[in-house]
Amino acid sequence: MNEELLRELVPAVIGILVRRGADFASAEDAVQEALIRALEAWRDDPPRDPKAWLISAAWRRFLDATRSESARRGREVAVDAEPPPGPAAAVDDSLQLCFLCAHPSLTPSSAVALTLRAVGGLTTKQIAQAYLVPEATMAQRISRAKKTVSDVRFDAPGDVATVLRVLYLVFNEGYSGELDLAAEAIRLTRQLAAGFDHPEVAGLLALMLLHHARRAARTKPDGSLVPLAEQDRSLWDTRLIAEGVDILQAALARDQLGEYQAQAAIAALHADAPAAEETDWVQIVEWYDELLALTDSPIVRLNRAVAVGEADGPRAGLKALAELDSKLPRHDAVAAYLHERDGDLGTAARLYSEAAKKAPNLAESEHLTRQAARINTQLKAREWRSRF
Repeated sequence: MNEELLRELVPAVIGILVRRGADFASAEDAVQEALIRALEAWRDDPPRDPKAWLISAAWRRFLDATRSESARRGREVAVDAEPPPGPAAAVDDSLQLCFLCAHPSLTPSSAVALTLRAVGGLTTKQIAQAYLVPEATMAQRISRAKKTVSDVRFDAPGDVATVLRVLYLVFNEGYSGELDLAAEAIRLTRQLAAGFDHPEVAGLLALMLLHHARRAARTKPDGSLVPLAEQDRSLWDTRLIAEGVDILQAALARDQLGEYQAQAAIAALHADAPAAEETDWVQIVEWYDELLALTDSPIVRLNRAVAVGEADGPRAGLKALAELDSKLPRHDAVAAYLHERDGDLGTAARLYSEAAKKAPNLAESEHLTRQAARINTQLKAREWRSRF
């Protein structure tokens, strides 16, 4: 069973059903039912044309559901107009479906869930497990999202920025449970890039590939985090890095800079350094300046403060940090790092402890706690030596 192939066929099959007269919500439900049947039927007898099989099974499921809703007279034409069997049309509606599922009227969490379900072909159970919520909760979220977009024209122009933001949110969820959302986001972004010629789509794909290339080095066998400067760079995937750099260079050559291209340029500079101490921090600061001109994001300013601290020294980094709101996420962690580099171990230890309490996940909290413990050990050793 090639479950990845099944998921890749989902948006095209939904699109065909919609073009035949099904509304989006009913088409998506019918395709999910067909997927369940495929998982049972294909193990021993895979079809010659998987796409045509899915279309036929989903259409029959849609017709069955339609016939049972006699009050819906508007669907009678669709019931009587079943097309004859035969090879499936080569039309690919994946792009329209991406834009529909990332519609601006949806909340980010609903758009992500609907994209994974309708475009990614994942089951509600898989999505719920990935986001650590009950299956019933995720089913309600998806159902509400489908109702929200039910009146949106399937072929209406979409907002590429919204689509990219949704895919970026999926990627940043990383690796939850058995489902690798980062890999799923890359797969969907590749599909988008293949059919939509846009420099920011290429920029996001490059950014994902460059970050994903470092996956194997990000954690130790016990699951603890490894900071970028301490990662074993021999574990980085050079193939993904090379692909990401090539895609980024082609996008930048079009001279239509966007935020994802700028982020990818920063990631490429990290990937290009053979060792942490050889990182071109001066150029990274310059790219952060470009990114700030595009977004003026406080999080970007926070990351820029780290880069300034590396390029011009920790005092310069702390000066840049002083201009930011101390309530920003990870502000204490950045301040702790810069104070440690400046030699103020007492302040660094206190800030690492504070940052650990505010960390967004357990792995990060444990890492910051270890950092605080490490510095406190150094302070005790220094105090002990001063007595003799």
